[in-house]
Parts: sequence; structure tokens; C-alpha cells
Amino acid sequence: MGSLEEPLNQLSAKELTAGIARGRFTVEEIIDACLAHITAREDTLGAWAYLDGEAALVQARDLDSGPVRGPLHGVPVGIKDVFDTFDMPTEMGSPIYTGHRPANDASVVAMLRAAGAVILGKTVTAEFAGMFPGKTVNPHDPARTPGGSSSGSAAAVADDMVPVALGSQTGGSVLRPASFCGVIGFKPSYGAISRVGLKFAAESLDTVGIFARSIDDVALVTDVFTGQALAAGGEVAQEPVIGFCRTFLWETAASETTAALEDAKARLEAAGATLTEVGMAEAFAGLAEARDRINAYERAHAMAFEWHHHRSDISDRLSVTLAQGFATPYDDYMGAIKFAENMRTGLDDLFGANDVLLVPCVPGVAPLGLESTGDPAFQGLWTILHVPTITLPTHQSDDGLPVGIQLVGRPRDDHHLLSVARWVMARAGAQ
Repeated sequence: MGSLEEPLNQLSAKELTAGIARGRFTVEEIIDACLAHITAREDTLGAWAYLDGEAALVQARDLDSGPVRGPLHGVPVGIKDVFDTFDMPTEMGSPIYTGHRPANDASVVAMLRAAGAVILGKTVTAEFAGMFPGKTVNPHDPARTPGGSSSGSAAAVADDMVPVALGSQTGGSVLRPASFCGVIGFKPSYGAISRVGLKFAAESLDTVGIFARSIDDVALVTDVFTGQALAAGGEVAQEPVIGFCRTFLWETAASETTAALEDAKARLEAAGATLTEVGMAEAFAGLAEARDRINAYERAHAMAFEWHHHRSDISDRLSVTLAQGFATPYDDYMGAIKFAENMRTGLDDLFGANDVLLVPCVPGVAPLGLESTGDPAFQGLWTILHVPTITLPTHQSDDGLPVGIQLVGRPRDDHHLLSVARWVMARAGAQ
């Protein structure tokens, strides 16, 4: 049905579902195109922990043989390898779980299948969604990190292997790799999407996230998970009021990040948005230490089995964090929890009359070397506050590497954040 020249692997999920509905191409042709591109690029990129092309084609033929299953009918999706899949290994970036086959799908995977998506495979994660990296490299420069921990998902979307992939964020595991790889990364409000079947890192922080190349695709997938009907919304009806918040970390940002934020501010003002300067109370700086303490304590307790039975198979980097977590007194942990809860009560004052906040996403471009996934501080600040955030691939450094900006929404106001993000992306988009 389709044209051999048509780059089906480069189309968005929205474009794919529309093309299938019009009979322009089949699901099998889409999967063939994605698999061909993966074959050409995977040896360089290393985005996939598990891939079974024949199984994906079986899914595709089944979809082609019947009626439309749902809003993601025929859309290929990559799944970060910390989400359970009943028909594929879930290895979590660790030798402890080599060949591990769960009996069930994670809730989000089951909902994707029910909506008609093709689960193409499992994408590489850093060890247990932490900081010890896997094999994936940055699609813009193989000598640089793709970010983490959702490294394979970000790289696969950026390299046109799939239009959509799932990640998870405990500190900055969605927004950081999205920025480094030059795609959209969305972390919804804490608890907005079911985490059943996700291997927890830190239970009071972990959030399911989405990678895509268009905001419409982010909204479409979020619809499937929440029923919010975000995909039906467009831009905000009038020019937004945006708070420009440098945060207490501004002095740690490289010139490419500060330049991207200042340029975005100027572009949005020229397009009619109202930009107001927003300062953070000094108390917010304590969130960095609180998040680190919560992360270590909850990771340690979530990994009690692995720690006591397979300690030699845990990386030195993660072992340090787990040891710190087990050594943290409960009162200190609860102090961090209560501090974060208290800071969340001040969010209305922080936002003021602004629709969203425009803030830095990353310290700079993806660092050289593959031993680190980058600094999560600019993302972790908002993760512990439980607010929805999105990074947009609007800028590049002087040498052409992606630099994302970050928009932050009010708690549970994901719909409005995506509407403003559409407006911002159209006016502060790629240079």
C-alpha cells in the first residue's frame, strides 16, 4: 500500500494512525520500516535491550487483519526495560535479572496493547533506573552520553527508530536524556499514571514518562493512560503568562543553557507572551539534599532482596547509594519527606499568576564520555515537588548539539502545561 520512498519510521504516531485509517499504508509496512532502520543503526546506537522483529511483525499482521483496536492502532512503541512485559525479558539493566520473564505486563504496557500499539521491544536502561549506564550512545555524537536512566528510549525516538517510547523519572531520567538527545520528554504529575509493574527505584518520586517527537503524540499516549482527553486540546486560547525562573542552580549552568533560556524568553515575549521574573525562596535549595536522602533510603529498601542475595552483581556506583540508604536513620528520611511536603505547599506562591514556569532543563549539552549519564539537579528539583514538567528541543549549542528548555506546570494541571507547551514550541522552536 505504502510508497517505498515514504520514510514511515520518521512519521509521528498521529501521522501513522491517520495514514492507516486512510489506507495509505499498513501496520506491517510501518514495522518493516522501523526494523530496517534499527538494523542499520543499532550497532552504532545500542538503544535496545531486547528486540524480536518477527514477534513485532506478528503483532502488526494481527492488527492489519481486523478492525481498528484503539487510538494507537499500529503505532510502534519502545518500553524502558524496568517495566514488566509478559512476552519479553525484563532485565532492568542488571545481570541479576538476565533472562527474567515476568508473568504479567505492567499496567502501562497492557494499556498500550489494548489501544492497538505494537510493543517493538525493550529499551536500554541504566542499572535499576539509576546512574550506572548501559550501552547506549548519543545519536548526535557517539562519544557523548545519551543521558539516563531512560537512555535507550530517548535515543530510539531521537534516531527515528520509534515515534514513542516509555521512560521513568526518579530524579531526571526522562527530561535529561530527552534534552541531550533532542526530543520531547514529558513527566506528568506524580501519581497521574499507574506504576503497577514498574520496578521501583524511589517510590515517593518515581513517575512514568513519555518520549516523543511531537506534543500531540505525548498527549495521545497520555490519553491512553489517564483518559484526560489531552489530545483533543490545542494551544492556549491567548498568549500565556510565563514565569522566568532561573532557580538557585543558575550559576552552575553552562553558557549554552543560559543562552537557550534567555533566547527563549526573548522569542516568547516577541510573540506576545508575558514573561515575569520569578525568584525562588532560599528554602527551595534544601530540596536537592532532601531528594538525595529520599532517593537513597527508598532505593535501598526497594532493593533489599538484591542487596542481601546478589550484592556482588550490583555496580559499585549503586552500592554506594544503597549503603547510604540503609545507613540513613528513619527520622532523617522522614525529615526529608516532611520538608518536601512543606515546600509543595508553597507552590501557589512560587507560580503566582503565571500559567507555567520557564526554567533550565540541563546544565549544558550532553557531556563527553559514557561513564556518566549527566547531572540530574535541574530536573530533580521539580521531580520532588511532584509537578508536571516537559522539555522541548528548541535550541542547539554552537556545535549543533541539542539543548532543551523546561516548562513546569502546577500540580495536576498537566492539560494546561501541554497546551502552553504547544504554544511555546510553535514560537521558540528549533533555530
